[in-house]
Amino acid sequence: MLTSQRDLFALPEDTHYLNCAYMSPIPKTVADAGMTGIARKQVPSQIMPEDFFTDSNRARALFAQLVNTPEAQRIAILPAVSYGMAVVAHNTLFEAGQNIVVAHEQFPSNVYPWHVVAQMHGLEVRTVKPPVRLHRGDEWSTRILEAVDRNTVIVASAPVHWTDGTCFDLEAIGTRARDCDAAFIVDGTQAVGAMPFDVERLKPDALICAAYKWLLGPYSIGLGYFGPRYDGGKPLENHTFARVGSEDFRNLVNYSDQYRPGAERYDVGEHANFVLTPMLIAALEQVLRWNLDEVQQYCRTLTAELFVEAEALGFGFEREKWRSAHLFGLYAPESVDLATVFARLRERKVFVSLRGRALRISPHLYNNATDVAALVEVLRAESR
Repeated sequence: MLTSQRDLFALPEDTHYLNCAYMSPIPKTVADAGMTGIARKQVPSQIMPEDFFTDSNRARALFAQLVNTPEAQRIAILPAVSYGMAVVAHNTLFEAGQNIVVAHEQFPSNVYPWHVVAQMHGLEVRTVKPPVRLHRGDEWSTRILEAVDRNTVIVASAPVHWTDGTCFDLEAIGTRARDCDAAFIVDGTQAVGAMPFDVERLKPDALICAAYKWLLGPYSIGLGYFGPRYDGGKPLENHTFARVGSEDFRNLVNYSDQYRPGAERYDVGEHANFVLTPMLIAALEQVLRWNLDEVQQYCRTLTAELFVEAEALGFGFEREKWRSAHLFGLYAPESVDLATVFARLRERKVFVSLRGRALRISPHLYNNATDVAALVEVLRAESR
């Protein structure tokens, strides 16, 4: 089983960073890859034409391995989740009277695009609210299933809810979407890299992930898997490297009307970023060294006593079956002011997030018992 991997990171000993769902610290190897990339750009004669493709294809292959798809050409290099969702919106046919299903308070990048296309095409956005209780995961997934019908064109979901880690039954939701011929679109940012995700089993039509959270990569780069539904689509941009034959720099003015195969056509312009892409590769290589079931088990074991203590102090949380181990919310009793707790945590150098009514905790392998103890210390002091 995995043990603490703190030595792979540069976190100060007195910093208790339980906030990977906000932004991960990058491993030392990822920082080194970025510095090497910067140095390389200082002497650009080192950058050959083939380098515009080699690193990008390596990143595709690593991400394909991580999410279990044999087709690396189905992976696009993206700058953000919003960009990937825009690709989906740009390549989905909509008809007035259709509907789009989303979860209540889903992350904005997986909501705003659907409101825009709904206004443009006369669609209904069905926002599925959870039951008004702490133990809501099972019924929330059931409500999403019930909201999908033959007029649903997109089901936009995530493995876990970004505010409190409530798990969704993605397998059932994806099956229901396919039964209704709806596109099944998943924002995997708060899960992929921390828990297993199997494209072959879950069969999303698109899976979009930012790299700066659980993939342990830099900001402003991400990855997207696009399934057969989006074969032959039109990219958002018309840059050079989206076209067939762009490897041949001598003949770039022999313009081509043919896009590159698979999802490569959906790459963002200048995707061959000579600083960010090597960092992304190093991050993916590190994530792939770990068994993600063991990452979940490590986080679950690390925080077991936290839940015992939190419950004794009156905090509420989702049942273990329906919450992720790497991201979860603690709901404070009415007698506790979460804003004050948050301020006290910062003073103690304990870093978490406030999301809605939840104190969001998101540990990873760089955390240890000392980090959790510091969190519990503040919760005890502020709950008296």
